[in-house]
Formats: sequence, structure tokens, C-alpha cells
Amino acid sequence: MRLMPNTKSVLVMSGIITLLSAPAFAEKMKARLAQSISPLAAIATVAKAKDFYGKHGLEIEVKYFTSGKRSLAAVMGGGADIATNAESPTTAAAMAKQPIAFLARINYAFVKTLVSEKSGIKGISDLAGKKIGYTVGTGGEVYTNYLLKKAGITKNDVTLVNMRPQELLPAMAAGSVDAINSWEPNITNAKRAVKGASIIDTKGIYAESFNVLTLRPFLEKNPELFVRLMRSYIDAEKFLKENPEESIEIVAKRAGMEPSDLKAIWNDYTFSVVLDDKTVNVLKAHATWRLETGNHPEGATMPDFMKVIEPGPLKEVDPSRIKIKGM
Repeated sequence: MRLMPNTKSVLVMSGIITLLSAPAFAEKMKARLAQSISPLAAIATVAKAKDFYGKHGLEIEVKYFTSGKRSLAAVMGGGADIATNAESPTTAAAMAKQPIAFLARINYAFVKTLVSEKSGIKGISDLAGKKIGYTVGTGGEVYTNYLLKKAGITKNDVTLVNMRPQELLPAMAAGSVDAINSWEPNITNAKRAVKGASIIDTKGIYAESFNVLTLRPFLEKNPELFVRLMRSYIDAEKFLKENPEESIEIVAKRAGMEPSDLKAIWNDYTFSVVLDDKTVNVLKAHATWRLETGNHPEGATMPDFMKVIEPGPLKEVDPSRIKIKGM
């Protein structure tokens, strides 16, 4: 006669197997993460929500900011240990010879332009004579310069208004600007709030990367922490791709968006934990823009980004994700 195990025995055995298969951490490693609320930081958002940090022996305190610029500033000021941010603050820090370490790119997406209905703007050729809101010191500023160049006009042909990201929507709603140049969720939230507002076609003009950075002294003191961080983000990347509906719910809530709005633009993002030639090219293009426009510290030159990028932690976890020639 075949004997069936009782339920209690099955649960006990299951628990033993789980404990044996799970990694053991005597003590969790702690760090403070300065993270943008943007969907660009989706991998970090999911890592926190699904506790992939805890799975890999990390205790991450997350502080949220409206831009990557402010996130990196928090690290530079000692208020955080790790930042998620785009290439604009990265090149600024590199040119100022700050001891930053660039650990991975976690997203890639195009910056966009939203225009009001009454502005009459149908395409980039209609921007001349208009008032445009954007955020200085971010990818939005670089995008604005490339956008004007593509349209065949200069800064003298438009009125540029520097605003914090959270000020863009109210300005558009009040009619104090004709257009805003920014990233998500700023564009979609403003489009939803301002009747008749529309996104004009600017895809291909400028895409910003979204990255993970720290200060090199902190990295050197805590190398294992960043190996665990890369494992956490790779798990989050996998979850994002395998569970898009749940991921959209999680990220939309953090970004202050309607899930349906985020779902409509979800495929605009490239979620991937990598270090590749595209990452280097974006950094060099941005630094070139700074040198051409004078938007850099006095005496600055093109940084050696091979010395800024630190492939060690990601390489230890998955060498195939390092796709930079010569690295």
C-alpha cells in the first residue's frame, strides 16, 4: 500500500528546502539610494517593491527626487550613497573631476515635447517665436538644444523658461508657456491635465540614458554591496519583462501616473542592466555639447569615461552584460 505524506510533513520539508536553497546573509549591507520618481528608474522601483534588495542581502533606504540631477546632488552632498540619474549630471560631475563611479545603465528613452492646443505648433518647424519650458542641468536642456538645431532655429528665435520638473505642468495649464520639453511622467501627466495638449514628433532627436552612480571612495569600501546591487537590478529587469502588467502598476504608483497612461508608453523604454558602447556614446555626445556651448567648469576637457565607468560589480555578476570595446 502506498502511503501519502501528511500535510504537516510536506510543509516542514518544503521549508527546509527553501532555507537550504536561499542565500544566507549574516547581516544585511545598508546603503541610501537617491532615486528619481520617473519611470526611467523602473528597475530600481521594482527592486524595492519586490524586495530584490532583501533577497540579495541589502537594506536600501530610498529617498525620492523629481530629477536625476537632484539625486546625484544628494550623493555629492553626503545625503545618499547611490544615485539613479541621466547623463547630464553625470557629465557635469565628471568634468568637475568629482570621484564618481558609473556602474550600469538601467534604461534608455527619448525626451519629448508637449505643446498646447492654442500654440498652433504642429511640428518642430513651428517652434520659432514660442515660449518653451525646460529644466536646466538635465537631459531636457540638451534635448532642447538639439531640438532647436534640428528645427533650424536658435535660442534667439524662442523664449526659453527654466523650470523645475514639477513646475512644467502648472505652467502649461496656465498658458504661460506654449510647449514643454521633458521626460516622463512630466509629459504624460501634463497631457492628461491640459485639454487639447499633444506630443509632437521629435523621436530620434535625443534619447537619454538612465544610470546607477556612486562615489568611488564608497564603492572601494563596499565592493560586495554593489555586486549585490547588480544582482538585485538584474532580478528586477527580469521581473519587468516577465510581468509587465504588475510592473506597470508598481511603477505608475511611484511615478504618480495612471497605469493606463504608463502602459501606453511602456514600450518607449529599454529596460536593461548593461554597460555598452551606446552608453559611452551618449556620455561623449553630452560632454561634447557641454564643451561646444560652454556649459562646463572653467578649464574642463573631454573626460576619459573609461576611467569613470566601473565595470567590476556588473562583470562579476554577468560578464555578458559588459559590451564596451576594450573593456
